[in-house]
Amino acid sequence: MRRFSKSFTQQEPLSEASIEAAVAVMRTGRLHRYNLVEGEKGETALLEQEFASSLGVPYALACASGGYALQLALRACGLVAGDRVLCNAFTLSPVPGSIHAAGGEAVLVDILDDTTVDPDDLAAAARETGARFFMLSHMRGHIGDMEAIVAVCDTHGITLIEDCAHTMGASYAGRPSGTFGKVGCFSTQTYKHINSGEGGLLATSDPEVMRRAVIMSGSYMLYDRHLAAPTAESFHDTRLVTPNMSGRMDNLRAAVLRPQLAELKARQARWTALYRRIEAGLADNALVDIIPRHAQEDFVGSSIQFRLPSLSPERITRFVAGCEARGIPLKWYGKPQPEDYTSRYDSWRYLPATRALPNADRVLAELCDLRLPLTFTEEECDDIVQLMGDAMEEATDKTTNP
Repeated sequence: MRRFSKSFTQQEPLSEASIEAAVAVMRTGRLHRYNLVEGEKGETALLEQEFASSLGVPYALACASGGYALQLALRACGLVAGDRVLCNAFTLSPVPGSIHAAGGEAVLVDILDDTTVDPDDLAAAARETGARFFMLSHMRGHIGDMEAIVAVCDTHGITLIEDCAHTMGASYAGRPSGTFGKVGCFSTQTYKHINSGEGGLLATSDPEVMRRAVIMSGSYMLYDRHLAAPTAESFHDTRLVTPNMSGRMDNLRAAVLRPQLAELKARQARWTALYRRIEAGLADNALVDIIPRHAQEDFVGSSIQFRLPSLSPERITRFVAGCEARGIPLKWYGKPQPEDYTSRYDSWRYLPATRALPNADRVLAELCDLRLPLTFTEEECDDIVQLMGDAMEEATDKTTNP
């Protein structure tokens, strides 16, 4: 049996610019973001300034992780213990996990066939629960109908927080992902669009949210060393009533990220080329339903998703096993137990009883997911499609698999 030999989890090496920046920080020993010499701005503060500028917002904060950024956003926006927070039924476990960790109660919202949140069910959940917050996950890089989503939030007085772990560099109707809500939260974990191993970024245009986030992140009284934050004088009241919950990014990770941020648009173009190559190949298979993209969505195709609506669970199981045997680690959301990074909402048993989510149940039972690292070439994408086609033929051969 022919196999694909490259790893789906191996990232590109860091550029020489990132390596040199990291070495320069290590030579000083000043890894802590507030450990600066006279006149030095610091890598973390510069990263925040550059990231805010890339989004067209005034404020950004670098954090220890994307999950911490989500928790921080909820707290800085005024979440109190027991508050209900609406959340997509299709997301990764750190999203409801951040709601739980911040003291909230996640309430799941159904999805559409394209895996994005259903605005009608969002409105229904808002009416049912009186929730004051919606943590919108742009899961696997799919951006939903933002006009409809924002309209629902405005109508019901809901604070919108965007989880942009999979949409850094993406936009909708020309507006960057993460700028539609009160706060946008991003990840720089290894498998995201820029890589510091672990890390996160929070962006907002709200000065009081930013003041709270800076203090909560662990600034002590060093908020004047931030470049993408409100003026130091404006912290006078916030600094005394906001708890410190340290979760800062350090200068070493920021140094690694700054050159990558400058490379992001070029990376997006490369990812989209790989995505479109796989998409075109899979679209030729009558058993595969490609997830449609909104016309106004400018996405980053670092992974691809598709549905297998005409296949039974047994045949999907055989197809996934056939892909695995050919060196292609395809993830299937219909598996009864969580696996690796893939889990379904019914495995998050710390959540209270969920609302009925009929479309999510149907879509996730059919949904497959494939990572697309930049170490691949477009020609190798053709090989992947061919091998997946072989696995599909094997799984659906009625003479051997009745």
